[in-house]
Amino acid sequence: MALSRGRRLGIDVGLARIGIAVSDPDSILATPVETLQVSDGPKNTAAPWGREITRVLDLAREYDAVAVVVGLPASLAGRHTQSTEMAQSFCEQLATVLPEEVELRTTDERLSTVQATGQLHSAGKNAKKQRSIIDQAAAVAILQSWIDSQRAAPDALS
Repeated sequence: MALSRGRRLGIDVGLARIGIAVSDPDSILATPVETLQVSDGPKNTAAPWGREITRVLDLAREYDAVAVVVGLPASLAGRHTQSTEMAQSFCEQLATVLPEEVELRTTDERLSTVQATGQLHSAGKNAKKQRSIIDQAAAVAILQSWIDSQRAAPDALS
């Protein structure tokens, strides 16, 4: 079953950067958009995300997004980590200002950065010199994985 029409944003929340991706209007393919530097350095779980939240809202309006999908990192054992708590904090703050018609979703993002790094390495890119690209590629992996899982589900959103 097909997803409802509309673009979706994919977000990879990191300690120093936030990668952002967007889907096409039919939610078939995710592509990179940009990488935000986290203001004031790495966040703790309670820190405000003012500038970062504002930019995500601007992009949601610009792309007329119907949903924002945020990756929640967990350890390979499935346990929550400091990064998980930080991403949850980002989601909680985003939820307070996101327009009601824009759905906020979270998804497991284990290994998205590893996957993105591997893809860049396969393309002949030096991952350490391409950190901002890795964050965008991780956001693409998060969003594409979510889209694919929704399309594969027998009761996919419509």
